[in-house]
Amino acid sequence: MNAQRYWNGVRMRTVMAAPDPDAPPRQITLPADWDDDAASALADIAPGTGAVSIAAESARWIDALVPARDDAKAAPVNGRSLAWLLMLRQAAPTLALWSGEFDRRPGFVVNLAAFVLPGEGFSGEAYVAALRLLCATLRLEAEEKANRRNGELALDDAATEPTLFDLPVRETRQSPDTRPERNDAGTPDLPLGEPASVAGEILLTNLDACLAALGLDYDSDDGRDAACSLVALATLVVREGTGCDHLPLTPHRNVIPGLALVAREAWARAAVETVSPAQRIETGFSGPGPVDALLGCEACGLAPIFSPLRTDGRLATSTLARLAARGLSVETAFAACLAGDVPLALPAPDAHMRMYRALAGFVDRVPARPDPSASPLPRIPPRGVARMLPDRHTGVMQKTSIGGHRLFLRTTEYDDGTLGEISLTPARENAMVRGLLECFSEAVSVGLQYGVPLEDFVERFAYSCFGPAGTVEGDPVASYATSMLDYAFRALSDLYLGRRLPDAPHEDAGTDSSPLLPFEFDATGAGVQAPGQPRRRGLRLVS
Repeated sequence: MNAQRYWNGVRMRTVMAAPDPDAPPRQITLPADWDDDAASALADIAPGTGAVSIAAESARWIDALVPARDDAKAAPVNGRSLAWLLMLRQAAPTLALWSGEFDRRPGFVVNLAAFVLPGEGFSGEAYVAALRLLCATLRLEAEEKANRRNGELALDDAATEPTLFDLPVRETRQSPDTRPERNDAGTPDLPLGEPASVAGEILLTNLDACLAALGLDYDSDDGRDAACSLVALATLVVREGTGCDHLPLTPHRNVIPGLALVAREAWARAAVETVSPAQRIETGFSGPGPVDALLGCEACGLAPIFSPLRTDGRLATSTLARLAARGLSVETAFAACLAGDVPLALPAPDAHMRMYRALAGFVDRVPARPDPSASPLPRIPPRGVARMLPDRHTGVMQKTSIGGHRLFLRTTEYDDGTLGEISLTPARENAMVRGLLECFSEAVSVGLQYGVPLEDFVERFAYSCFGPAGTVEGDPVASYATSMLDYAFRALSDLYLGRRLPDAPHEDAGTDSSPLLPFEFDATGAGVQAPGQPRRRGLRLVS
C-alpha cells in the first residue's frame, strides 16, 4: 500500500490490547504517544484477530479514497494530508470508511480539542483547511462510488431531532405524485434530509476538552458562545459550493480570538451563487465508539466531562487545562480542597441541556436530547472536602430487635435521597457498648460525607459475626442476623442500594448467642455434665 510510507519516521510502540476483557488480545502497533485506550479502539476497528498496525490500517482506507494518479499534485485530495490529520489525532474516518462499506453513508470524526495549539489558542486556519480537505474527500468518494451506494437508508433521520433551519424544509415535503420545484439554478430542491443528495457527514467531538484548552468553562455563557462559533464555522465550510440558499445561521458573539476573521473569509467563499451545486454534506456530533477513543477524546460529541479524573485515577487533561487557565497548580488546587474550597466547579446536571439548545441552530443533525433526570449526576465533592448535610433533611427511623436486644437505626439523607449519616443506638446495653456504637456510627457518617461509597461499608460490615445475634423482629428486610452491624448494613443496602442481601446460615438452635453467659463443662470438656459431677459454672467468650 502506498500510504504506509506516510508513517515513516513516526516513533511507534507495540502493545497487546483487546476491545473488551473477554476478547483475546491482539498485537497492536501505534504511535508511542497514543494511550492504551487507542490501542483497544484500534483492535476493535481492525477486522480479524491477528496483529494490527496503524500504518497498514490507515493505508487501507487512504488508498481506497485516493487512487494512484499520475498528476498527484493536481489531485483534489492528498493522501499525505489525510494521514497527517490522523497522526495529529485531529480527524479519523467513521467505521463505514474504515471497513469499506460503500453502501453506508461515509464520514469523518473531527476532534475539536486537537486544533488548540499550546500557547497559541485555537488554530482557525488549520481547522478550516482540514474541513475542506475532508469535504473534498467525501465528495470525490461519492462521485466515484455512487453506483455502489444503493443500500443506504435514512435510518438515522428518525433518531435525530430537526434543527432550526431544517424545520421549514422538512415541514414542506412534496407528495410522491408531485414534481419537486426547481430553484434559480434549474436543479430540483430536495429536502435537506434526503439521503440521495448527501455525500457524507462531518461529526464533531470532544467539545468540552476544546473549551477547557481555551480556558473556558463548559457551563458558562462564554463557553456556549465559543461552541456556537466552532460549530457554525464547520457548517459554513461544508456548505461551500452548495449555493447561498443553504448557509447556516451565524452566532451573535465570537469569543475565540482570531476566529471572527476566519469566519468572515469562510462566509465570503460560501456566499457565492453556483450553477451546479456541489453535493451536500451534513454536520453533526459523534456518539460513543472506537473512533472517538482512537482520537483520544475525553467526552464524545457535545457532552461535558463531569469527572475531573481519568479512569486510572489521575487528573484529566481538561482538568489540568482549566487549572492552568486559573493560574493554579495541582498542589495549589489540592491545598484549596483541603481548606474547604472548590477550585473547579463541576457542570450542573442541566449544563448538557443548555449546550444542546445553544448548538441546535448551527448544526444539521443533533444527537438525542439529554435527559438529566434519567441519569442524575452524583454530587460527590473533591477529595478532602466534605459534603455538608442540609439544615432540614429527611431520613428513616427503624426500631427492631436482634436476638431480643432492641436497636434503633436512624438515617439522614441529602436532597437527592442519598445517604449522608447513620445512627445506631441500642436500648438496653451498657454504657461501653452504646458508646462504641455511637463512635462507630459517627465514623461511618464522616466517611459517607467525604465520598466513601456505601457499597464499601456494606461489603465490609454485612455478615459480621458477634453477639448479640439471632432472630430479627420488626423489619422484614431480614429474619436472622449474625450481629447488630450485620442487620444495620443489610438494611441500608436494601434502603439505599436497592439490593436485599440474604440471611446468613443460622447457628444451632441450642446455642446461646449472647456474650458472657454461664455454661457448663463436663470432665472431658465436651459440654455435657457427667453423672455425679458437681454443677460447674463458667463464662463462654464469644469471639
